[in-house]
Amino acid sequence: MRAAYYKQTGPASAVIEVGELPTPEPGEAEVRVRIAFSGINPTDWKSRAGATGGVNGEFQVPNHDGSGTIDAVGPGVDPGRVGERVWLYLAAFQQPWGTAAEYTVVPAERAVPLPDNASLELGASIGVPALTAHRCLLADGPIEGKTVLVAGGAGAVGRCAIELARWAGAARIIATVSNDDKAQIARDASADETVDYKAGDAVEHLKDAGVDRIVELSLGHNLELDLAAAAPNCAIASYANEGDNPELDVRALMTRNIVLRFVLLYTMPREAIQQAVADITQALRVGALTEPQLHGFPLEETAAAHDAVENGAVGKVLIKL
Repeated sequence: MRAAYYKQTGPASAVIEVGELPTPEPGEAEVRVRIAFSGINPTDWKSRAGATGGVNGEFQVPNHDGSGTIDAVGPGVDPGRVGERVWLYLAAFQQPWGTAAEYTVVPAERAVPLPDNASLELGASIGVPALTAHRCLLADGPIEGKTVLVAGGAGAVGRCAIELARWAGAARIIATVSNDDKAQIARDASADETVDYKAGDAVEHLKDAGVDRIVELSLGHNLELDLAAAAPNCAIASYANEGDNPELDVRALMTRNIVLRFVLLYTMPREAIQQAVADITQALRVGALTEPQLHGFPLEETAAAHDAVENGAVGKVLIKL
C-alpha cells in the first residue's frame, strides 16, 4: 500500500517519506479501514517533530484521525462490520499504523460508525478535537442552561467545543478570538458572543460574565481573563498551554470554589472516551457538528500538510487518499 511514514523524528520535510509499506492485517479485536481522509492535529506534528512522541518500531505512519470504510475484520469482530463507514480516533497511538496511508488497522472500538448524513470529510475532522472538547465541557457535569467560555473559538477544539456546547444545551456561549475572520468562524459555529483576547479591554469586557465552564488552550496566558469571567464553582478545563506556566492565586481560586481540570486525550479514562464517542456520534446524527473550513493535500504532500498545521492553518487540514 501507499503510505506516508517516518523512521525518525524531526522536521516534516526531512523525515516524512511516501512509498510502499506492507498492507497491515487486522489482529484480534481489530478492524482494517480503507482510508478516505486523514486528519492532522497539532499532536500529530508534535509527535513527528519529537516533542511528544517517537517511532513505534521500524517506522511510524502519522495521524490519529481519519475516515473510511472497514474492509476486513480480525478474530472476535462481527464480520457484518465489513463495508461500514467509520470515523477513527487515536489510530497512531502506541502502534505504527496511523491514517496517512491507504489502509490502517485499529482496535475495533476506535472505528466508530459514521452516520449516513455526515460526510467522510467531517468524519476525519472530529476525533482529537471533538473528544477533547467533550471532556473539557462535560467532565464536571451537565452544562444545560449554563454559560460557557471557549478560548480560541476558531481553532479545531474550540469550534467543536462551541458546537458541542450548543448541542448539550448551554444557554450562552462566549468565544475568544484574535481577529474578525476568526470571530466570524466562532459565530458561524453558534457562539453568542466573541471577544478579542488581544484587545486591551478583554479582561474588563469579560468581568463578571458569570461563566460556569471554561475550555482553555493556554492557561498561562489566559488565567487572569478566565478568573475575571468565572462565576463561583466554575470549572476551567485546560487541554494545552502555550508559554509560561501560570502563577496561581490559591486564595482567589479557593474563595470561589474554582475547579482547575487538566485534559489529555491519551490518559482519559476509557469510560470517558466511550461516553464522548457516543455523544459525538449522536451530535453527528442530528447535524450538530458541521464541517470546518477544509484544506486538502494529496498523500504525496503529507510533509507540506504537516507544515501547514504546524504553521497555524485556520480550519482542518486533510490528506485525501
